[in-house]
Amino acid sequence: MKNFWRFARHILRYRTTVALALFAATISAACFGAGIATIPIVLKAMLGTTTRNLPDLVTEYNQKWNDVIPQQWIDLLPADPFQGVLVVLCIVFALTIVGACAKYFHTLLAMTACIRTVANIRKAAFYRVIHFPLRSIVAEGTMDSISRIVRDSNQMSRGFTAITSKAVAELFKGVAALIVAFVLDWKMSLIALIGTPVLAAVVRYFSKRIKTASKKALRQAGLMLATITQSVQGIRVVKVHTAERQEVGRFNQANKRLLAAELSIRRAKALNSPVVEAITMIGIIVLGGISAWYILNGAADRTQALGALMALGAAGASVRPLTALTNDIYEAAAAADRLVQLLRTKVEKSRGDTRRRLDPHSDCIEFRDVVFTYPNAQAPALNGINLKIHYGEVVAFVGPNGCGKTTLLSLIPRLFDPDSGEVVIDGVSTHEVSLKSLRQQIGVVTQETVIFNDTINNNIGYGSGVIDQQRIVGAAHAALADEFIRAKPDGYDTVVGEQGVTLSGGQRQRIAIARAILRNPRILILDEATSMIDADSEAQINVVLEKFCKDRTSLVIAHRLSTVINADRIVVMNRGRIVDIGRHKDLLDRCSLYQQLCRTQLTDTDAA
Repeated sequence: MKNFWRFARHILRYRTTVALALFAATISAACFGAGIATIPIVLKAMLGTTTRNLPDLVTEYNQKWNDVIPQQWIDLLPADPFQGVLVVLCIVFALTIVGACAKYFHTLLAMTACIRTVANIRKAAFYRVIHFPLRSIVAEGTMDSISRIVRDSNQMSRGFTAITSKAVAELFKGVAALIVAFVLDWKMSLIALIGTPVLAAVVRYFSKRIKTASKKALRQAGLMLATITQSVQGIRVVKVHTAERQEVGRFNQANKRLLAAELSIRRAKALNSPVVEAITMIGIIVLGGISAWYILNGAADRTQALGALMALGAAGASVRPLTALTNDIYEAAAAADRLVQLLRTKVEKSRGDTRRRLDPHSDCIEFRDVVFTYPNAQAPALNGINLKIHYGEVVAFVGPNGCGKTTLLSLIPRLFDPDSGEVVIDGVSTHEVSLKSLRQQIGVVTQETVIFNDTINNNIGYGSGVIDQQRIVGAAHAALADEFIRAKPDGYDTVVGEQGVTLSGGQRQRIAIARAILRNPRILILDEATSMIDADSEAQINVVLEKFCKDRTSLVIAHRLSTVINADRIVVMNRGRIVDIGRHKDLLDRCSLYQQLCRTQLTDTDAA
């Protein structure tokens, strides 16, 4: 529970809102208690005891309450018994209206504070996830983190609402009723509290079971979300391979596991309420017997005892909703534990969390004895890499699939950090500079282009800050994208849909190239950047890229001979190691692996 209360303290950021909510709750409870306090007066007036005169009855109680009511107010009360009862009922009606209004404002203000607090928690959780190291994302996936941000935060919201709105309202009402009961008959009220520890122990036992089951359910919900996301994102593959039944089967399995976890919560909740009600009813029966003995033997005033009994009943009635609210709090505690785990996960940072900026790249990039292994992998993806790339060079990387080309270039923007060795830019380790200053100098175009559900204009300008339209159009024109963009219904303001679904693969790749051109990076990484473009367009874009690569360091991964043949140097890789380095003609003469790649993978675009 400590994690839940740690999050709950964040509600106090809205101190004014919380204070007003508590004030409104106090007013509501006071009106409720005052209404109960009128019961003995009405009973005496109706049943008849020593007097039936309302002013005399109020004076009698006023003397017990240390004359809290001014005598001139009492003198205004009617002497007629029936009129007196009507006056008391009107007062109770007015208290009810005031109490209802106060309760409305209490609920409204409490929920406002809770909703804002949960929004802040979601914001902090998303900030954490977006700054996770890529190694963590590769190892653990993202769907569970998404589930924690969305579903677990909603669970937290219910817990916050319980403690600030519903629980406070019921608790204050119960306390107000209990105070009235003690004023009317303290002995009977004290006896009624004897069973409270037993009730608390029962509620705590069932709440702990609910918390454990809730953790399991939330974990299974994350797994089901992953299943749904994979199926929907791969819907084209699913349909082409007529694998709908297979995906439905995968979902059904995940859904069954979630159902089983939620059913275990149901059992604990189903037992909690009747057990608490049974204990409460037993207490009422015992208390009723004691009250009857008191009244029949003349040990207590009849109206006083009945009023106290009714007040205790009202206090007991507030306990019943509190048990359900306790369940909400413990379910929220399970969500809080999971959110704390997420918020404690390490994020990307430089060594010593330095703020040192990387100067504009102008010398060389070095890989020094770099070793890197993916999580749960049997062998290193990179093993003993030593390589020096001078500023302004165009260096191509070739090799069989899985040889480590993409992994190696991912170390430059620190998408991954090496297990040993280091990457050095202009004599400075990438760990010694801020990530922002490092990545601002790097432009990346990959085969798997990422297009957001936004306008073409915003997709090209993504990550570049506020860019004027003229520069965006210039970048699109350089990437041979301007023509097809203008043919769209809304031109550059066309919304391209989720993952750029309204664009062809080649169009998505041209937008990605335009994005890199607009960024004007010192280091350009092209990972199969023209793989989705036809041969004619590729030849034109290669001319653009050739001009764009001047005065910057360009690192190219390609499976087409025309892309690598003119590179300043070609790095041949195999099984995480560098096999050879040289120009195209030299490698053809001496490197057997390169010869094999030229015959198989490095297809010539002219031949295509």
